[in-house]
Formats: sequence, structure tokens, C-alpha cells
Amino acid sequence: MSCSKIFSGDLPELTYEVIKYFRNDKSTLHSCILVNRLWCRLAIPLLWEDPFSFRTVICNFIGIYLHNLNDDDLKSKLNQHIINNNSLPSNTLFNYVKFLKYLNIFDIISCVGMWFTIKKSEPGNNDFSATDFKRLIGISLFKIFIENEVNLHTLEIEISSIYYYTYFNDILEIILQNTNFIHNISNLNLYVNSSIRFSYDIINNEYMLIKNRISQIINLHQNLKKISFYHDNFPLCQSLLLSKVSNCSNTLNTITFYNIDFKVVINLDKIFEQLNVLESVHIIHCYSLKNGFDQFNNLTKPFKLKSLIINELSQIDNSLQLLLQKSGDYLENFGYTLGILSNLSQNRQLLDLIIKYCENIKFLNFFGSESHIFYQTFNIPNLIENIKQNLKYLSINLCDDVYLSNDNISILLQNLGQTLPSKLEYLSLVFNIKENDFRIFLENSHNIFINKLKIMQTSSDNILNNVKEYIMKEKRVKYLAIWDFKNGDLSRLKYEVKEFNLYNIKVLNYHDLSLAFDVYNLLKKIDYL
Repeated sequence: MSCSKIFSGDLPELTYEVIKYFRNDKSTLHSCILVNRLWCRLAIPLLWEDPFSFRTVICNFIGIYLHNLNDDDLKSKLNQHIINNNSLPSNTLFNYVKFLKYLNIFDIISCVGMWFTIKKSEPGNNDFSATDFKRLIGISLFKIFIENEVNLHTLEIEISSIYYYTYFNDILEIILQNTNFIHNISNLNLYVNSSIRFSYDIINNEYMLIKNRISQIINLHQNLKKISFYHDNFPLCQSLLLSKVSNCSNTLNTITFYNIDFKVVINLDKIFEQLNVLESVHIIHCYSLKNGFDQFNNLTKPFKLKSLIINELSQIDNSLQLLLQKSGDYLENFGYTLGILSNLSQNRQLLDLIIKYCENIKFLNFFGSESHIFYQTFNIPNLIENIKQNLKYLSINLCDDVYLSNDNISILLQNLGQTLPSKLEYLSLVFNIKENDFRIFLENSHNIFINKLKIMQTSSDNILNNVKEYIMKEKRVKYLAIWDFKNGDLSRLKYEVKEFNLYNIKVLNYHDLSLAFDVYNLLKKIDYL
């Protein structure tokens, strides 16, 4: 069948699969909606499934949402604030609200704040009350979502500051008053930061109210498949997970521990006994890991350790070795902070364990400082050689390492270029790069294609010419982000951006690409898809 038939609409399912590949590339999706009606109809839902996570200065999609508001009382209050009648669109081509699949409550509050700033600057709108207006918009948006019976896939309750307690309580109250809104959510991510204590009774009461409402929300779920715990939120849900009548006992299959101190995690074996279909476990940037390893090793029910990102570990002992023996074949995401194990033999032992038991790693991340014995203690190229058949994402971040010698960087780059797999989805290099070393790396890796390449240059050497000669002209990447001390963010250099576009290479904002491939954000998107 010719390509013309495929893209003319004869096979919309196949066309959708092609367009869906760009679901995290908003600029490409915007281009797709201009091709024809079919492409527009297929791309629009992808553009609007998670608009709050792609924050812009204007956030004008909020005005499009507010056009759907049916509550006359809220409409009247909005009219009192929004003096310019053209502030809200008078008509829309789609019911964009229906496409919403993913909500992060903190993202909503942030976007409302940005939108408020724009509206306040418009002529005649200088009398806005910031607090009242933001609360009004937040309530209005959730009313719209509920009225339109949005079918959410993922809900993130992220509360990182006491200053948003009141906003969150308003929103959580609306959710609990309309429980069908969250009835079928399969992914629930929790982050309630209570690490900062205040003596004010109002703040403490707001926090306790938030915790109670979150507990109620969890208990309402009938189809919860994935849950993530941040910081001290495991005790918040522990009693629920221990309950024999828990709604999630026959649905929950994935648990993520993020920044959890395993000293506060107890009765893990009893909890796992209640979860009849649990498969995947992710341990990311957690503490008191020996306590966690010991508890996981004592479990009788099988599970798959999919992620292990280590930034705190006092020593290598039998508990880690036993865990890797049991789950190493399932491990797909591994990260390690260089320098946390100061003993040379301990560093070598950790490397040996990963090479011996973990051959299926897809995401590999090294970060940290104090690694002046870096190459001797942790030979990254050897590990990559062992897992290159599965490796898709590689990140080496040594931006804090002022002790790492130029000789070690040279050895690393030369060996890295010879051991990378033939294709990578993502490569991030953040360290002091010398121009000559980088050229050798590119020459050694000339047959390698990288979909997304991110580089932070922490030295004064100019590597842009090497990038143009070995990457741009050979079309070895599809998306590129570079930041260096001389030029700043490459995406801000209009002439260079146009030059790369001529070779079908899209230059992205460095910060945006960094966030997209943070290990936790990456996991959220993979799970969501």
C-alpha cells in the first residue's frame, strides 16, 4: 500500500499511531493539526490531554476551558473580575475539556497564577484581588471538569508549600462532593510536604484537613492500579493498604517509593499480603535503604523491582546482593550517586553486582560529586557494554564534580563513544567537556543515532562547531538541547536554531528536556501511556 493512501485517511488507526508518537512534542502536534481534518481530529486530543504540565506565560487554554462554565453564580462572579468581554473565547471547535486525562493539582494552581498575572495587566483589570480571583478560577475549572464528566486517567495531589493549603482544601472538598469524578482513576500520585512545621493553629488545621481528605479520596477508588508515595506520605496510606476490605487490593499492581525514609515504613510484608496483583516496585531517591532492602527480602509474595535510584547508601552488604539476586532480571531503571561509597572496594562491589545480576537495564543514570577516583572505581563503559542491547536512556551528570580530572574525562568520553548502542532514545552529558575530547567521542560514535541529545558544557571550550560538523551535518539526532557558559541556551540563538532546522533537527529548551527525562517524570509518563 502506498504512503499516500496511508496518510490520506484510509487507515486512520495507523495515522493515529504515527501522530501519537509526538504526544510529548507540542510544537509538532500543533503542526499536525494544520495538515488536514483527519490529522487535526487525531492530534487535538493529544494536545489537550495534559495541558497544565506544559506551562506557558499566557496559559490561554484556561480561558477556553472557562467558556464551558455552566454555573450562573460563578459566571456572575467571573464577570465582576474579567471586565474585558473578549477575555474568554466566544466559540470553540472542540469540547476540549473532554480530552483531559491527566491532572496535577499544583500545576493547575501554578497555571492559574500565570493566567492571573496576564489578566491583571489588561486594561481595566487592575482591581483584581489575587487570592479571591485564583480561588474562584480554581473552583470554576474543577466545576467544569466535573460537569463535563471528564474521564481522568491520572490524578496527582502535589502539595509542596503551606501557602497553597487553602487552595488545595477547596479543590479536595469539591472532589469529595463529586466522587464520580475520581471513581475510575487508575494512577494516583501523592506528595504532601509536611517537613516544615509551624506553630500556627490555622496552618496545622489546614494540613490535618488535607490529610483526612486525601485518605477519603484513596478509599473511594475502585480501579486504582498505580500509586506513588513521596516523603512522609506512606504512613498516611498505610492503614488503608493494610485493610482487608481495601478497594485496591485486587487492582493495585505498581507502587513507587519516592524520597521515602524506610525507617517509617513498617509492616511492609503485611501490606503486600493484602495486594493480590502487585507486580512492579520502584525505589527512587529513598533513605535508610538497608531497612527497605531487608523488608523486601522478607516478602513471600513475588514482585518485580523495576527501578532502583540510589543517592544514599552507607555500605554494600548482603541485603542489597540478595535483593538484586531476586529482582535483578526485572530491573529496568538504575541510578547511582557517585561518591556516596568512599571505599574503593565497595564501589567495585556495587558495579560487579549490577553487571552480574542486571542485564535488562533501559534507563541508566549517574550523578553526583566527589568522584575524583571516578574512572578507577566505576567504569561506566564496562557497564554499558553489558547492557547495551536494552539501553535506551543514558544520563551522566557530573556538574558538581570540581575534582574530576581532565584525564579521566578524556578516558570516559573516548571509551563511551566506542560502547554506546547503535540507537539511543535519550543521551544526557553534563560535565566539563574539552573540545578535542568531544570531537574524539563524536568520531568514535559516528554510527550512533540519538533521538534526544542534551548537553551541558561546564567548561569554557566551545563545542558547538563539533556539534554542527559531526551531529548536524550527519543528521545524527532528532531533538537537541545544549547549554553552555559562553552561549547560554542554544534554543535562544535564532540563527543557530534555523540552521539546525535546515537539517531537520529541532532545538529544544534545555530546561524542558531536562524535566521531561527526569527519572520520576519519565516513569510517570511511561506508566501513563
